[in-house]
Amino acid sequence: MSERRVSATRFVAAEPREVFALLQDPAKHASFDGSGMVQASRGASQLLTLGSRFGMSMKMGPLPYRISNRVVEFEQDRLIAWAHFGKHRWRYELTPVEGGCEVTETFDWSTARSPKFIESAGYPKANLRAIEATLDRLTAMFAPSDEPGDDA
Repeated sequence: MSERRVSATRFVAAEPREVFALLQDPAKHASFDGSGMVQASRGASQLLTLGSRFGMSMKMGPLPYRISNRVVEFEQDRLIAWAHFGKHRWRYELTPVEGGCEVTETFDWSTARSPKFIESAGYPKANLRAIEATLDRLTAMFAPSDEPGDDA
């Protein structure tokens, strides 16, 4: 099954609970999305837990659309994954390390209803680029600031 997953990992200078707070709140997903597709959350604000359902306003090129997701994996401050009707997953794993955490994002289509379609449409390669951009954005969001007067 591992051949149906693409992922990347980055060091983030923040505690896992700080990063997880962003991942757990769909209203904040657009702030770190590197794909350019996530526009906004739909519905009432909520913190996600196992089984939570949440809607997102999305955009692919010029075409807006809506998608409903369900949290399918969850471990507070460590792991969260969601899937929509196609059953493929977006997973975030946080591992504490000195000075922060490692964040691994994975696009997993091993659980997809139509994995061959996903492959023929080129989604794994495109999603890997989006994953890398997302992780770069997360890293930048938590980067230590060089405040005036700091002589390190």
